[in-house]
Amino acid sequence: MDIMEMTRELGKALQQDDRYTAYMLAKQANDEDKELQEDIAHFEDLRMNLGTAMSAEEPDSDNIKALDTELKGVYNKIMKNPKMIVFSGAQQALEKLVSNMQQIISMCANGEDPETCQIPEGGCTGSCASCAGCH
Repeated sequence: MDIMEMTRELGKALQQDDRYTAYMLAKQANDEDKELQEDIAHFEDLRMNLGTAMSAEEPDSDNIKALDTELKGVYNKIMKNPKMIVFSGAQQALEKLVSNMQQIISMCANGEDPETCQIPEGGCTGSCASCAGCH
């Protein structure tokens, strides 16, 4: 088996993980929630309108403030939706898993022993300077 075939096998294993399954179920629940989807579409419209208002030749600060306030309200409504709360948690868990997988691959590419390389306790901080695996 070559390395690309092994990577595909790793992808299949990822899709068998409970974190992947939880993410996909939460995503499906969000996709099927008509009210949530309407709120998301409304949020996107407001975001575009706010961007347009801010980049106007003569910005209307009252309109910008009103759009910003409404945008924040819709965002808060979306993020308080129980299905979105479940989705966000499932998404974070899956992202952490994938990040850990990537870190191990990166450490191995930098010469570390695949059997013993360890992911730092805090995981990836987003700053390569704080990661011993990259140096």
